[in-house]
Amino acid sequence: MIGPKITTVFRSRWNALFWSAGVLLTAYCSIPSPDDDDGQDKAKTMQQITEALKTPATTGN
Repeated sequence: MIGPKITTVFRSRWNALFWSAGVLLTAYCSIPSPDDDDGQDKAKTMQQITEALKTPATTGN
């Protein structure tokens, strides 16, 4: 197998943390980013969010 033996990895907490960080970094780097479609969906979503967060205008005084 590639890499250290399991007994070596879990001999100390620090070794286990560094090993798990390497596994997570590998997983993060190997997943491709979603394709952009010129930002149309993103712009539409942001517009919907900003409209939803607007507070209603107060009338009167």
